[in-house]
This record gives sequence, C-alpha cells and structure tokens, in this order.
Amino acid sequence: MKARLPLEGIRVLEYAQYVAGPFAGMLLADLGADVIKIEPPTGDAWRHYEPFAEGESRYFYALNRNKRSVVLDLKHEEGIRASTSLIRTADVVLHNVPPDRARRFALDRESVRDANPAAVWCCVSALGSDGPEAELTAFDLVAQALSGLLLADARGSDSVPERAGGIAMADFTAGLLAAIAVLSGLLGRGCDGAGGFEISLLGAALAVQAQRFVSVEALDGAPRGGRHRRALATSEDLEQLARARRAHDELEPYYRAYLAADGFLVLACLHEGQRVAACAVLGLEDPWAGNPQAPPANAAERARRLALVAEFERRIATETADHWVQRFRAAGVPSSEVRLLEELFEHDQATANGLVHTLEHGVGPVKLLGSLFKIDGLVTPPRRAIPALGEHTDEVVRELER
Repeated sequence: MKARLPLEGIRVLEYAQYVAGPFAGMLLADLGADVIKIEPPTGDAWRHYEPFAEGESRYFYALNRNKRSVVLDLKHEEGIRASTSLIRTADVVLHNVPPDRARRFALDRESVRDANPAAVWCCVSALGSDGPEAELTAFDLVAQALSGLLLADARGSDSVPERAGGIAMADFTAGLLAAIAVLSGLLGRGCDGAGGFEISLLGAALAVQAQRFVSVEALDGAPRGGRHRRALATSEDLEQLARARRAHDELEPYYRAYLAADGFLVLACLHEGQRVAACAVLGLEDPWAGNPQAPPANAAERARRLALVAEFERRIATETADHWVQRFRAAGVPSSEVRLLEELFEHDQATANGLVHTLEHGVGPVKLLGSLFKIDGLVTPPRRAIPALGEHTDEVVRELER
C-alpha cells in the first residue's frame, strides 16, 4: 500500500544552493511536493564541492533527491522572464539568494507577490534582512561564530574554536525552520500576511542554544553595554572557557559518555528516577541525584562528588558496553553504545524506519538518508533520484506550454 503524500499537487520552486535552502526543499519533496530546483548554468555550487567525478558530489546527493532540475540564467532578462512564468504556476517560492541579487532576479517578496499573490514566499537569509550586516555574505561557520555557537563545545586542546563535529548546525536548523514556515504558509493561505517568511542562519544558530540564551537580571545582573572585543582573543582564553565548562560538567555522572571494557557508551538520565536506577545498576548511592548540576556547597562536597564520578567510571570499565547497555535499559535507564555514522547504513533500527534509502544513480547505487516522515504508518521511499543539472528543463518548459 502506498501512502498518499500530503503535499501532492503543491509546486515548490527552489532557488537555493549549498545546504539550508536545499535541505528545506528536500523535506518538502519528501512530503510529496513537486520541487523544481532552479539552477544557474554552472549548477548549484554544492555539485562541485569535493567532487569525485565531474559535477558529482556526495554533499549534493545528500540534499537533493526527489527534485527536478531546471537551468535558468537569472543574470539575463530572458531567464528572469522564464522564472516569472514559473512563479505564476507555483505554490511556494523558496530561495537563499542575498537581498541585492534577490531584487535583481525578481525573487524578493514584492516581486514574487506581484507575479503570484497566492504563492508562499520563504527566504533563508544569512544574518537577517535588517540591521547593519544584512547585506553580508555568510555561511554556517560565520553564523556559528557570530552567535556564540562556535564556542559551545570549546576544548582546551583547541588552538582556535572548532565546529562541534564539523556539523553545520545553523544550516540544518535553518532548513528545518524554513520547511516549518512554508507549511504554515500553505495552511494559512488567504490570511493577510501569512505568505511571506524569512529565516536566518543567525536566528537558527541561536535557536539551538535557546536553553542557554536566557538572561535573568536578578541572577546575572544588568546586561553589559558596549562591545567586549577582549572576551576571547587567545588559545589560553579557550582553555579557560573549557576549564569552566569542565568544572561544571565533571560533577555530572548521569548525562555523559563512558569507556567500557571494549568501547564507549552513554548514559542519558534527565530525572531523578532514572538517576537512582542507574546508581542501583552500578551498586552505588548518590545523595545528590535529585540535582546533580547544583554547585557543591564546599570543597569537601566537591571532592566526594568527584569521587562518585570516578567510581562510575571504574565500574563501567570492568564490563563490555553491551553488558551495561542491556542492564541500564532493563532498569529503564536511557543508554546506548556509541556508533560511527557509517555503521548506520546497516543498522536494523535505522533501516526498519526507512532512514536509509538506496537510490540508483549514474555512478551506481547511492545510500543516503531516507525520508524523515512516516505517513499513515508507512515509510515513504524516494520518488526521484538525484537530478542531473538541467535534467528536467525541457520537461518543465513543456508543462508551461500546456
């Protein structure tokens, strides 16, 4: 039985390159939308990032299944006229073109609304369209640097700040937010002001830090004015920041990784019942299980709590990771072995839920992330493989001529 996809019949024009916009477009395509990827004659720049063959990049593969590719040169009037004709047929216009070029290419909100008042318009900007840095070009790394996210995983061994795992968290979060915005726009079509959305990488980088991005004046004091450029200037500053984080985290035995006899595992206890259960599995007692993040009352308490953490480490190191994971799970304690990403291609849980799909492509089979959406209990396999540059230009032009 094949699930009917909720966005069938919805046409999305994706004028987006790199990561955030294409990820949003792919999510909408997975939900059934006809996503037409409008590319310049040279193609999305991501086709050429670390290519293993001409125009073939695993980075591009990861974000562009289920789409059709159309080539338009928006630097020429003919391309803009063809683009406008397509916009008149669209339900959604999604782009990550900088503001000045968006105006030149007739992709700004006003131009799109003039061409098609019913279309949902969504822009993924770098730092937001207002303010002194609105016109700057910025990618994920810049957004992470400006937002404080680049320091969220500061380590004393780093000579300079590094992205945690090299992961483009601002990009992917912005893509998710853009997809949410488009869906809300489709739901709210006909309501005044419901059809135009902007998501920024800067906002997305702050979104993933929402739990930390809270200042309580009674606790933190009044906000400091001015620009404090000396806040971080040397690798010694990184070490100091890392030490402060370690001092906070090293007393917490319940939400962290451990080395077992044959590999790594994690515990992830977020309430007292789970913490008490974890202690019981290890034959330990913890008088601070109710609030392990509370600062120690004095040096003696700190030493006792550090000793408890060391005992967690000692006992877990005596058995295999699988041994402890099974025991923790049996006690209702969230736990898992630590896996390499590559292992997930063959992982039973991932494959059973449709999170790994194999597509046939010109270079041979390609395994990649499957749809994140189960619909009516069914996994939705990809309907289209990764498009070649301009593969569907003639097809889409014929549709316009009908």
